[in-house]
Amino acid sequence: MANPRGSRAFRRGGTVTLATALLALAALAGAGPVAAVPRPFGDARILAKVPTPPGFPEGIAVSGQLLFVSGPATFGTAGKPPSKVLMYATGTGTLLKTIDAKGENLAAEHANSSIALDRVVNVYVLNTQLGIYRVSPAGTQKPYATPFPDLPACPHVGACSPTPFDAPPLPNDIAFDKAGNAYVTDSFQATSWRVPVGGGAPQVWFQDARLASPSFGPNGLRLDPSRTKVYFTVTEDLGHKAFVYTLPLVAHPTAADLAVFHEYANGDLPDGIAFGATGKLYVAIATPFASGVSVLGPNGAEVARLANQGIPIFPYDSPANIAFDGKGSILLTNHAFVTGVDHPEQFTVLDVFVNDPGSALETPLIP
Repeated sequence: MANPRGSRAFRRGGTVTLATALLALAALAGAGPVAAVPRPFGDARILAKVPTPPGFPEGIAVSGQLLFVSGPATFGTAGKPPSKVLMYATGTGTLLKTIDAKGENLAAEHANSSIALDRVVNVYVLNTQLGIYRVSPAGTQKPYATPFPDLPACPHVGACSPTPFDAPPLPNDIAFDKAGNAYVTDSFQATSWRVPVGGGAPQVWFQDARLASPSFGPNGLRLDPSRTKVYFTVTEDLGHKAFVYTLPLVAHPTAADLAVFHEYANGDLPDGIAFGATGKLYVAIATPFASGVSVLGPNGAEVARLANQGIPIFPYDSPANIAFDGKGSILLTNHAFVTGVDHPEQFTVLDVFVNDPGSALETPLIP
């Protein structure tokens, strides 16, 4: 989702002219389709453009020849068109279908954030108004989980969020376990939710004051390849630090279970994550004008950093989420939350070669 601190980051990072941005985009688009010849590690190309609306792409998921992207993950959407799921051809980036969300109150704020797939390629979409809805590739929509509760700040009698101020829910990322339970990060309420298989009411799975944030707390989330841990990012905590944390994949993790996997340097804003087949963790770094991909080894140390060279919004412009195409590339949604309003051509899906087929996600069979 768009960062409230984006304007400050913009001033810190300098100014990019439209001509420079367009020149960079033209060069990248001119690279053509993904070649069959070997590509160097980090070779980045535009796979697809994301139209406006929706703009501000967030979620991304791949099933064979189908690529799904969701948006807009932003604020200021009252009075604007419905949120959308876009279906592309994975290999070519051709837009095949646009599926509007049904049931949103368009007069109020509405947004799609991240998505997950089941075994029959239904798309499970996090929506700020609707909770989780399920949409088939044909476009048929059904409700899945009720809206995420707005918890009062603690201390409070009953359920509350361990934050120093009251904030609404912001469901941000989603992943399934083998049984079909869905785990969802809530960026504003220092909370992770679990939705039981088959849907229904979200249940608090984990909360901790260390996850509270002035902007975005819990963000990207994935299960590790062994399915024993949940990994998630905190984009910025109250001390303006950023982390990848782990929790055991158990019914009720405790505060003592929360462990730091990696702490980022001041200024890095980690967002979505994805595991490679090698056990490496790929982390989208959404910092405006200092964006890229951080690659963490199994011990948590950073082993590579993919970053812009010379032009601060090319090719990476605040990437939000990551999926593997199964052919050695990661696909990233360029969220462009600082530049996208004035330059919607920045809303893209990138194909970045990392010579890693990726670790398969759980795609359970859900009734």
